[in-house]
Amino acid sequence: MSAALRKLVRERAGSRCEYSRLPELVSHLQPFHLEHIRPRCHGGTTSLPNLAWACSRCNALKGPNLSGVDPDSNRVLRLFNPRHDRWDKHFVMNRARIEPLTARGRTTAWLLEFNDPDRLFIREGLLDLGLL
Repeated sequence: MSAALRKLVRERAGSRCEYSRLPELVSHLQPFHLEHIRPRCHGGTTSLPNLAWACSRCNALKGPNLSGVDPDSNRVLRLFNPRHDRWDKHFVMNRARIEPLTARGRTTAWLLEFNDPDRLFIREGLLDLGLL
């Protein structure tokens, strides 16, 4: 991937993960990646409309998934898509926790482990420093 494409995706995302909203300020702890929203193995292209800026944790946990199982309803649902879905329609920040507002948000938050203890610890620290 070209440096120019990487820069465009990063700037569009405001230098933060488009899934967990973690700012790139902690990139030394978690490198950031160009993430294929629709993975190449499912026919996704390496083009601006199909790329998201993601922390390494979100990128690894999402993997080639396009969907996940809603932990409440046990239904298979499409994951949050940062190019088609508005983050604030599906999630809200409650101090350091990311609270899902929809079934799609709940499925994505569960699969990408938004509120695991390590992530809560990092977001708490960023909040205390006024960086989140």
